[in-house]
Amino acid sequence: MIKPAIPANESQRLAALQRYRILDTPREQEYEDLVTIARTICGTACGAVTLIDRERQWFKSMQGLEGEQTPREDAFCAHTILRPQELTVVEDARLDARFSGNPSVVGDPHIRFYAGAPLLSSDGYALGSLCVFDSVPGVLGQRQADALRALSRQVGRMMEMRMLRHELEHHQQEHDWYEARLGEYYLQLEQVNSELSEQTRTDPLTGLSNRRALATALSEAIERAGEVPPAVAIVDIDHFKLVNDIHGHAEGDRVLTEMAGVLRAQFAGRGMAARYGGEEFVILMPDTPLQQAELQCQYLRESVGLLPIGLPVTVSIGLAAHRAGESPQDTLQRADSALYQAKQDGRDRVVVAT
Repeated sequence: MIKPAIPANESQRLAALQRYRILDTPREQEYEDLVTIARTICGTACGAVTLIDRERQWFKSMQGLEGEQTPREDAFCAHTILRPQELTVVEDARLDARFSGNPSVVGDPHIRFYAGAPLLSSDGYALGSLCVFDSVPGVLGQRQADALRALSRQVGRMMEMRMLRHELEHHQQEHDWYEARLGEYYLQLEQVNSELSEQTRTDPLTGLSNRRALATALSEAIERAGEVPPAVAIVDIDHFKLVNDIHGHAEGDRVLTEMAGVLRAQFAGRGMAARYGGEEFVILMPDTPLQQAELQCQYLRESVGLLPIGLPVTVSIGLAAHRAGESPQDTLQRADSALYQAKQDGRDRVVVAT
């Protein structure tokens, strides 16, 4: 085992870390979500957001293991910060002189694979790492490496926003300027989130498949369809914007997760339900006659209306069966036109595309 060296700019690096005022703060869901996405993309059991303090490695997020910190001299991420512009990838720690005698390698949790992307401050100092690791050897593909870098940049932006919020509390006279800066960072985060959602096949909020996974499944269902073509339905929660505006986004998220639960229960093993975007969901029903698909949609509509969530929630549904010769997108477009007609006709109904 080779203990990690101390960076030449250590005093400046530690000063940059302290400016963020993040050490020893509670866990936050935003960081947990990014680690979950990193683990999903890289296919590992464990992941973490780590910060390297003077003598310790502290975890802002840790998944797959317990604990809040470890000695710096034992930290894989203490090696990662030595190369701020590079990913550190260890395919088998037993074969790497830096880690072969590490307590986490020879004992629990028996780390073998590790990949860490440095977390950089706005002025370029390596503060820690977004890392994934596992107890079995592994490799990191190029797309996985690109995604891990993108996620580490997003963690950095979240830390920047956190620091800006503290500055806002102490500099109210400059409120408008700081608010504009926060807005810029939020827009950047939304853009990165959009990119990341295309790199994973699961919607983080609902646990359903996402748009990318649906596109693949629909194409495959069309290719292997027999005499009965697949049917697709687009489901839209009626007046969902009012839920967010009146009750708040947390309540809106609750409605979305309840809706996902109904879809999962009704179509598990008999098709696929995906979150298409916002309050829209898509149901794929392979080998399902159109009349039967319409009955299933009617049953879904009635089930949603009976949800015990304390809010009057209804859905409008547009249904279409795939036609020979048309593309998957054409089928979805016809279902979307039927959905539009359902809304025009008064909502809370199913309309079948002609």
